[in-house]
Amino acid sequence: MEEEPKNQIQIEIDDATAKGTYSNLAFITHSETEFVIDFDFHQPQAPKTRVLARVVCSPVHMKRLAAAVQDNLHKYEARFGEINASPGQAAPPKAGGYFH
Repeated sequence: MEEEPKNQIQIEIDDATAKGTYSNLAFITHSETEFVIDFDFHQPQAPKTRVLARVVCSPVHMKRLAAAVQDNLHKYEARFGEINASPGQAAPPKAGGYFH
């Protein structure tokens, strides 16, 4: 008899969320108790952008998220090759706490 995994969570997703939202810019800010990630889509030559989604999480969850993203990047590069994210690529707008 096979044991069921402990702490298994069933996840539901509606159709609109399942389609996803493309983001090429994110602003990350934090306080003592939480991190806030604003995902944006920045069009070239556009002077401004709009937040498409905001994720708020605890510092513990952010650290786990960062580790999971790093692990998946390593797996991706092992399968498809190194991702070139050199500083010579398009520069993001001047603002604190962002990635582009």
